Amino acid sequence: MTTNADQPPARPRRRAPAGAAVLREDVTEAIRAAVFEELAAVGYARMSIEGIARRAGVGKTAVYRRWRSKLHLVLDVVSAMAVLGLPVPDTGTLEGDLRLLYEVTSRALRHPVVSQIIPDLQAEAARTPEMADAFQKALRDSQESVASGILAAAEERGEVRSGIDPDLALDLISGPLYWRAVVIRTPKPPKSYLANLARATTGALKAL
Repeated sequence: MTTNADQPPARPRRRAPAGAAVLREDVTEAIRAAVFEELAAVGYARMSIEGIARRAGVGKTAVYRRWRSKLHLVLDVVSAMAVLGLPVPDTGTLEGDLRLLYEVTSRALRHPVVSQIIPDLQAEAARTPEMADAFQKALRDSQESVASGILAAAEERGEVRSGIDPDLALDLISGPLYWRAVVIRTPKPPKSYLANLARATTGALKAL
């Protein structure tokens, strides 16, 4: 038998990771969806890993392989809300962008699941600093990215001056609907209210 001294020895073939190292994405997404449904159905305090697993159609082990506790699972889901966000409207005017944003946001905040989850997570955030940080980031990041995009376009069109206080602008844009839908939980506003709100907010931003 002959050998080629110049040929490097064959590298041992690496084995694919065993089952414990492979996390199926469809299972992960099913669990995340189950968290939203379970939160809406029973609330954070009564929510359990067992209930989440049952709703997702998986075993408890599948949940614990991804998150070590109920808190960490909910923190992950809440944090994911920040990157989902809303698309930045592009109607060609500041008032038009705000009106479209308000229509989309109003529908989202009054979704049966969302409208039940947000107050419950707010209550838990008052008791759990980690939840408070994640919840605040999720809400702020999603709204801030859209608001900054709307303001940047308005500034480029010359509708608002440059250098507007971003925190004040965000409060003006996002505050009214959040107050009505989440804090005092009023019925669905008519389109005339959303149009008037967009007009009023436009005037306020131009006056800054």
